[in-house]
Amino acid sequence: MHQVYVAADPLDAHLVTGFLESHGIEAIVRGETLFAVRGEVPMTTETLPAVWVVHEDAVAHARELIDEYKRSREPDSDNASPWKCPTCGEQHEPQFTNCWQCGAPGPGCS
Repeated sequence: MHQVYVAADPLDAHLVTGFLESHGIEAIVRGETLFAVRGEVPMTTETLPAVWVVHEDAVAHARELIDEYKRSREPDSDNASPWKCPTCGEQHEPQFTNCWQCGAPGPGCS
């Protein structure tokens, strides 16, 4: 078995494992039980949950798929710019879809 991904938490590890399995790559999660004792043991790449690929010949493909998975989870940087509410003029960061001041929809939201 070969480690291909160190996850932030068990949920992240299982999402990646499921993604790999949906592409026909047999993978397992290791180290998720140590997550329960965080604070008692240091959280390092050795103690965080990790995804392991069972078959060596699938490692390269698994890493490519994981890179694809991580890119798909990143915000769209082309559309990530601050916006001004057309109703009240309040400035907002790009992750907000509605004005927090007056509730009006942001650009592209109707």
